[in-house]
Amino acid sequence: MSANYQHLKDRQRKERETHPESAALRIHRALSWLNRAEQCEDLDGRFVFLWIAFNAAYSNDLGNLSISESDVFNSFLKRLMDLDTDKKLYHIVWQQYTNAIRVLLDNQYVYQPFWNHHNRVEGYDDWQEGFNRSKKLAHNALAANDTAKVLSIIFSRLYTLRNQLVHGGATFNSSANRDQMRDACSILGEIVPTIIEIMLDNATAHWGDACYPVVR
Repeated sequence: MSANYQHLKDRQRKERETHPESAALRIHRALSWLNRAEQCEDLDGRFVFLWIAFNAAYSNDLGNLSISESDVFNSFLKRLMDLDTDKKLYHIVWQQYTNAIRVLLDNQYVYQPFWNHHNRVEGYDDWQEGFNRSKKLAHNALAANDTAKVLSIIFSRLYTLRNQLVHGGATFNSSANRDQMRDACSILGEIVPTIIEIMLDNATAHWGDACYPVVR
């Protein structure tokens, strides 16, 4: 079980004076949104607040629009894996949420090409073939204990769900997406505090400048 907000905040208060400014800002912001997520009683709000906490942890200066957001957070996840010497993320994937992850990866409604096809975007008539290939890739990664690949695929699915919510593509508390929202909140609810914990463990590592720094 990952640490909760209060445990992480108590630790952050004790250690923050030793943190470089950019890392301190990232961790502080991420913790504030994790706190809000843990107080949220509905799945939709909880998911959005957890995603903002994740954003706060990984986002860099948004001026470089040539780099996609998915590339940025995949690079961030790879870095976390390299720093996660205690294999905290590994244990979440392989010991705690394997079934929820499998269900999420098998859900076509969080696979973006499915929606591209239904929105009549050219080039996605074969979305089903791509979905089957993606599922096979995901299950091969699961079979091979390839945590980095599994996390990358998980977050590509979660990103589709994120887009549905923040762009108004879903009804609040909709019965149509309860399964994926429940599993997404369970998975993110473990991964996000673990990410913050890994950052606290490695606060002096170079995390890059946080986006929208505090300007006095």
